[in-house]
Amino acid sequence: MGEIATSERQITLFYSSNSSRAKQALAYAKAEGLPIQEIDILKTPLTGTQIAELAAKLKIEIKDLVNQEHPSYKSKFEYHKFSSEDWIKMIKKNPEIMKQPIALRGDKIILVETPSDIIKI
Repeated sequence: MGEIATSERQITLFYSSNSSRAKQALAYAKAEGLPIQEIDILKTPLTGTQIAELAAKLKIEIKDLVNQEHPSYKSKFEYHKFSSEDWIKMIKKNPEIMKQPIALRGDKIILVETPSDIIKI
């Protein structure tokens, strides 16, 4: 079992406090009265294990957790074939490039594309 504790009773939301989509999703969840555990990835850096675990739960490769359209990604990295370890290091050093918000509840996980997605979990 990994490091990420999940509960059926609450939603764990991994998000960047700089993200307007994340702020909207949080506001939406609170308006719906959903119990949320907030994890701001800019303030609480994820471990390599947690990053790998999120990708595995989402059934995507670690590189697919990276938003390659993010200005911070484009300014620092060129397109490369990186190893999973490289992608993890990049996310750890530059958490803002991780696709988010990610909502987790029990065994369910979603990448929140629109704020109302959060009620699907």
